[in-house]
Amino acid sequence: MTIFKNKYFFKIFLIVLGVALVMGLFIFQINKNVQMVAEGKVFTNTVDIPKNMVGLLLGTSKKTLEGQVNFFYEARLEATKELYKSGKIDKVLISGDNSTKYYSEPQDMKEDLIKRGIPENKIFLDYAGFRTLDSIIRAEKIFGLQKYTIITQKFHCERALYIAERQQHQAVCFSAKGIPGISGYRVIAREKLARVKAWIDLNILHKQPKFLGEKIQIL
Repeated sequence: MTIFKNKYFFKIFLIVLGVALVMGLFIFQINKNVQMVAEGKVFTNTVDIPKNMVGLLLGTSKKTLEGQVNFFYEARLEATKELYKSGKIDKVLISGDNSTKYYSEPQDMKEDLIKRGIPENKIFLDYAGFRTLDSIIRAEKIFGLQKYTIITQKFHCERALYIAERQQHQAVCFSAKGIPGISGYRVIAREKLARVKAWIDLNILHKQPKFLGEKIQIL
């Protein structure tokens, strides 16, 4: 009986191990494909990045869950300011979550960009950018953009560019500063799974934005 049990659990172990290896290879390949699509399209300085009329600023919360300043938020605003002041974008489309009247990433970012010297009439808001896929698809379907500069952190740039490429958009990305150390590694680890979800949404589920609506002319 003991030998039977050992053989039984050994078979289960092999099956679990095999599934884990397949899943690991699947995640690895998707992340590799995402990185390949983004290769040569992510820029860290305003000298090399090409000029586009519009910068698509991807939203994030102003504060962390603990009520602290969100480093990603501040870094994206500074990157947007740098692009605008250097003449590499003329307008900013902020796309983020506005799920309740008490929480609006686009509105928060707009107010803080104005404080940084970007004119209000150069800023446009997409209140239905609940996730990256929504923001990218709505950029074209609602705001008429096919050529633009995405603004976010490097790890996020690659996923956003992958989605944009699948929509046949001509996009580049300006990389805002990331978080160094352990916190940064945790975010990157989560991003690897987010890329798998994006791949499934685009290639299997063929998901569309939660909301579309009337077109808004910004060019």
